[in-house]
Amino acid sequence: MSIQKNPRGAVFKVLVKPRSFKNMLTGIRDDALEIKLTAPPVNNAANRMCIKFLAKTLDVPKSSLEIISGHTSRNKRVLLYADRTDISEKEYRRLKQLILNLASS
Repeated sequence: MSIQKNPRGAVFKVLVKPRSFKNMLTGIRDDALEIKLTAPPVNNAANRMCIKFLAKTLDVPKSSLEIISGHTSRNKRVLLYADRTDISEKEYRRLKQLILNLASS
């Protein structure tokens, strides 16, 4: 799973499967974190639930996550903000490890 450095944090891919019976992380597929969500893909419900689920799973505030592309697609790119505006290499490694831990669980 690739995680890219961004001036504001770390960017990773997410594959969302809406209208599932349960919110859950199902693994890595096509270089993306695959997530099943109960929300339907209408009125931005699945995007909101995606951010809420990732925030809870990563134990970060919802405000530290943002969908930066793929708002109307199952394939999304999510930005996990760093603590500061100018991200250091150490902070990037911490964010990357957080995401990789999530992917491996």
